[in-house]
Amino acid sequence: GKGRDVYEVGSDRLLIVASDRLSVFDVVLPTPIPEKGAILTQISNFWFERTKGIVPNHVVETDRAKFPEPFRSRAELERRSVLVKRAQRVDFECVARGYITGSAWSEYKKTGTVCNEKQVAGLLESQKFPEPIFTPATKADSGHDENISRAELANRIGADLARRLEDATINLYVAAEKYSQSRGIILADTKFEFGMLDGTLIVIDEALTPDSSRYWDAEKYKVGSSPASFDKQFVRDYTKTLNWDQTYPGPELPAQVVEGTTQRYRECYERITGKQFKA
Repeated sequence: GKGRDVYEVGSDRLLIVASDRLSVFDVVLPTPIPEKGAILTQISNFWFERTKGIVPNHVVETDRAKFPEPFRSRAELERRSVLVKRAQRVDFECVARGYITGSAWSEYKKTGTVCNEKQVAGLLESQKFPEPIFTPATKADSGHDENISRAELANRIGADLARRLEDATINLYVAAEKYSQSRGIILADTKFEFGMLDGTLIVIDEALTPDSSRYWDAEKYKVGSSPASFDKQFVRDYTKTLNWDQTYPGPELPAQVVEGTTQRYRECYERITGKQFKA
């Protein structure tokens, strides 16, 4: 993948390694972000442990010393890799939105809808929805993912699985948003991926990282504005100042953008977990 390397470990396990590569507009940039892979893996591990009672997940082992060989001996895998169960991936992304922002806000301003579903009138940018909404998307092998309606999801995979995906996504979001609020941050929206394992729906890939979620500082949150988030939007904003057509190859990043991005990832980890991230 753009950000991760995946290795087979027998027929029923995978080792997922989060790199320091960063992509914007589906282009991997030539400049890595130091510590990014380790930070995102540790955030995912925190959430997987915290939410496993809500929806089971794919984690088998996070301690490199307990990995099978040859992975156990590779020091470069420390803190940025996880041994997981191999599941049959559900080929749709499952997005929970608690606040109207980003592409949802752009669509709502034009049509009053989000992913072609009508929403209550009069919402302002970044305002909280009356209830969290579920907005699935296709998983594109190339190009951008495409938002679809819940009805379209049900047509493609069946009403029962579509309902299970929606329930799991919303339940995970509600629990994570409540906890995040207690840490002084707002979880505006997030994306989950799921797989099937022996008939059970499980969470796979990553969980509630700043690459798959939009986190805001609660103290700086203000309805009617677009709050800064703890993610790579900082890099996207920088690249928009350049004469770049958003195709490969991407631009090199200056040192201050690299450090600013690492700092945002690190702060997100520390705010969520309450622990200091040690380089």
